[in-house]
Amino acid sequence: MQRILIIDDHPIFRHAMVTILGKKFPDSQTLEANSLSEALELLEADAAFDLVMLDLNMPETCGLNGLLEIRNQHPNLPVVIISAETEKQNILQTISYGAVGFISKSSKIEEIATSVESIFEGNVCLPSEILRTSSVRNRVKKEDAISLDQIRSLTRKELAVLKYLTQGLANKVIAYELNISETTVKSHVSSILKKLGASNRVKVVASAANIDFNQYVFN
Repeated sequence: MQRILIIDDHPIFRHAMVTILGKKFPDSQTLEANSLSEALELLEADAAFDLVMLDLNMPETCGLNGLLEIRNQHPNLPVVIISAETEKQNILQTISYGAVGFISKSSKIEEIATSVESIFEGNVCLPSEILRTSSVRNRVKKEDAISLDQIRSLTRKELAVLKYLTQGLANKVIAYELNISETTVKSHVSSILKKLGASNRVKVVASAANIDFNQYVFN
């Protein structure tokens, strides 16, 4: 049973999210908080949540402050941003500050449900069009970029998995595309993280944004 905390100051939106999540995850338990302070009180009493869904802009907080406060007090708690924000740099910054993903409030109902499901499967939820933009490639620091030796350390199948990771695909979709099991995909991801010296998928996706996968053969 998944436990989810929704933090948003708009009751109608919270109700909509509870409905969406209830239909997608019938056995889930969803709690609501209308402010950051109320959410922090809930988390202080019980932080055993599988996911926190946080709006960026609420009356008592602004921008990344809410995310930073939750991350500082509960560093192991997965937080996904759900916001009307459209600026790509701001969206990317939420990931660099520890969010496990970003979901646009303008997304369709099924897209929101699928995004949350993908996060539960251990994936980074970020719009694929943002991952592929030049702004992402330009944000990769030289010291964080994947070296040629690191690329050569990957098997062809691991390179193929890495390519799909940078497109924001979930494990089960990657498994379908490569005609392998989801368990095998997870094994490849673990190997990729180890070989590239990355602690999580977010860093791998960001670091791999400068790779031209077209020059590699995956068969």
